[in-house]
Amino acid sequence: QVQLVESGGGLVQAGGSLRLSCAASGGTFSRYGMGWFRQAPGKEREFVAAISWIGGSTVYADSVKGRFTISRDNAKNTVYLQMNSLKPEDTAVYYCAAAHRIITTQAIDVDSWGQGTQVTVSS
Repeated sequence: QVQLVESGGGLVQAGGSLRLSCAASGGTFSRYGMGWFRQAPGKEREFVAAISWIGGSTVYADSVKGRFTISRDNAKNTVYLQMNSLKPEDTAVYYCAAAHRIITTQAIDVDSWGQGTQVTVSS
């Protein structure tokens, strides 16, 4: 299975931007649909965005559509999440996720998780 390491989280003011990165190793990256989930304190982990293994298809949660963009660079084994117009309700730990040969919005379908990176948006 692929191993995932996120980076790029931090503290930002509302309206600001952050870009998360997720570096993959130990597997054939191009065979995995990749995604981002997030979990706020006291809440369940929720889907944010996903991208197919070739990169031709993307899916977004309604709450981030138009503000977040997921992309991938298979040559660098890396997936990105560009987050613009951030809101305090985007505050959460963001997890990178890999699913073999599928694009999924469901945590149960995920084969590998990263350790998470904290994103905090102040009002």
